Amino acid sequence: MKILIIGGNGTIGRKVATYFQSKYDVIIGGRTKGDVLIDIADSDSIKSALDQTGSLDAIICIAGEAKWDDFDRLSEDDFYIGIRSKLMGQVNLVRIGKNHLNPNGSITLSTGILADDPVVKTTSAAMVNGAIHSFVKAADLELENGIRINAVSLGLVEDAYEKYKDYFPGHNPIPMKKAVNAYAKSVEGKSRGKIIRYYDNI
Repeated sequence: MKILIIGGNGTIGRKVATYFQSKYDVIIGGRTKGDVLIDIADSDSIKSALDQTGSLDAIICIAGEAKWDDFDRLSEDDFYIGIRSKLMGQVNLVRIGKNHLNPNGSITLSTGILADDPVVKTTSAAMVNGAIHSFVKAADLELENGIRINAVSLGLVEDAYEKYKDYFPGHNPIPMKKAVNAYAKSVEGKSRGKIIRYYDNI
């Protein structure tokens, strides 16, 4: 299996990449470093990266940003950060990437617990995550050639717990192995149109 992992150098991405690299041919994509450079907020960058990778069996996206701040402080432009990057970036990755997948390939997007259990300062991120969940369910109805799409939605993972724990009072950190298994389930399983939720507090 030939897999492109976008964000494969990040906190979660590194562990996911290590798992798949032990079994398959993995290409790491990133904005500033990787086997291919890709910025999902830029459709031309997506097209260029996929032209370099050639045909793929799976695309995993663990990338995308959104602005965190008090709701009263968020401007329209602040909301568009998440819309352009994490939301439309992943939508465009599916729109363009499906044409670079072999039959019966898969696309796995990433969201997070904020779609279901938001905390303060996350209005924009929660909005984007929820929109991706709806997109995945709808897009799955129309993808052809046996291509599957899922989203992995994780709680606060162990490796990011110390950095973000003050934002998530009462949340139990998700073990990294459990986080990796969510992506394994999406890519190596048969699920389609699913939001694969791995939370420990709700």
